[in-house]
Amino acid sequence: MAMTGGINIAMKVPSHQYQAVIAFYRDTVGLEPFDEKAPAKGFILGPNRLWIDEAPNYSQAEVWLELFTDDHEAALGGLAEKGVVRCDAVEDLGEGFRGGWIMNPANIVHMVRTPDAW
Repeated sequence: MAMTGGINIAMKVPSHQYQAVIAFYRDTVGLEPFDEKAPAKGFILGPNRLWIDEAPNYSQAEVWLELFTDDHEAALGGLAEKGVVRCDAVEDLGEGFRGGWIMNPANIVHMVRTPDAW
């Protein structure tokens, strides 16, 4: 059950802060934007992709991380055996998606998935 860091970082931002956060990364920091998965706004963050998702029901921003594995079922099962909390209800990944959601002890959400290229 080997895992590595994924390329995606998601920032879930409340509606009242969303446009300011987009402007910060685009105009202040100067990251290269892209709209590959609209309505989410994406930015090139070195070898990673930073996704800014509007989260109307949130009161504060959250950062979600991604872990890659060649066998998501074995990885998620192994993590569950170690007491890691599954939280698949946080966001629907759709039928047939090869992965799921977990939380670390500080309640930071992580997607554990098998990338499409594997």
